[in-house]
Amino acid sequence: MTIKVLLADDHAAIRAGLALLLNNQPGIEVVGEAADGASAIRQARALRPDVVLMDVRMPGMDGVAATRVLVGEGLAQVLVLTTFDLDEYVYGALRAGAAGFLLKSVEAPRLVEAVRLVAAGEGVLAPQVTRRLIDAFARTAPAKPAPDLSRLTEREREVLRCIGMGMSNAQIAARLFIGETTVKTHVSKVLAKLELRSRVQAAILAQESGLLDG
Repeated sequence: MTIKVLLADDHAAIRAGLALLLNNQPGIEVVGEAADGASAIRQARALRPDVVLMDVRMPGMDGVAATRVLVGEGLAQVLVLTTFDLDEYVYGALRAGAAGFLLKSVEAPRLVEAVRLVAAGEGVLAPQVTRRLIDAFARTAPAKPAPDLSRLTEREREVLRCIGMGMSNAQIAARLFIGETTVKTHVSKVLAKLELRSRVQAAILAQESGLLDG
């Protein structure tokens, strides 16, 4: 199946470069471009892309607000692509449900891989900022009751722990000796039970709740 991608960035040259890169990859097609968040939402509603590659700083409606709408309506997975590794807009986008983010300095093969992973329901974070991001997210997250992990089965807790360790579905399947389809089912149940919007939020929760300790 072809992965349909929508590009949202206010710089035409960046959109052109991304389109050239992605359209040359097997199984990936750029179906639309947008210069601001409002346009990205309109096009996502019309084109139904699998992934929206989203800048955070755009005129009018920014990427954070657009991500909140896209995820809230279930229109697409959102992968933030930004220049700033510690920018409040990035944290906002993750809270809004973005599947992850990369820096614009990312190498082409890694970007292509990230698009494929996000389309498959996985989460992606720039490796050079993952620890800082989790720490900052934990410090700035609004106070609210912690999700009740007792609602999870033992297997679901194991899956959540693996997510917190940054494992892909394939790696979780190998570690727990179960099929990838079963992993996907467990991940969906974990997100639903804990009222989380993305795999990234699940990873952060696993870190904060101490599942990775010991």
